[in-house]
Amino acid sequence: MSHFSRVQTKMVEADYITQALNDLGYEWESGEVRVRGFAGAHRKADIRVKMGALSAEIGFIQTSQGYDLVADWSMVRGISRERFTNQVMQRYAYHAARNQLEKQGFNLVSEETQADGQVRLVLRRVSA
Repeated sequence: MSHFSRVQTKMVEADYITQALNDLGYEWESGEVRVRGFAGAHRKADIRVKMGALSAEIGFIQTSQGYDLVADWSMVRGISRERFTNQVMQRYAYHAARNQLEKQGFNLVSEETQADGQVRLVLRRVSA
């Protein structure tokens, strides 16, 4: 029996989600896709993350508040729901912050990923 569940997120930009997935090395597709779960069960999604032949897939579904994650988590192999969600949200925040700061005229000077996974960015704005 399939047990798809949804996880609400605060992610609202598909481009930042797909950039995060690229950073993390996931293969994904977007458009009108279907996410595979246990025993051939499927759910509609806007972005599908392929997790391997023996695993269920993970999807992102657009809602009026942003994107929700959907998967048959008991059948997802190789990563927990919490770890996947945290990794994608961290990389999403990275791309959202960089984009907004660049729009405000900041340039990236340096970037460092610390041992605990935190990313430290040093930015500079040059005024004319």
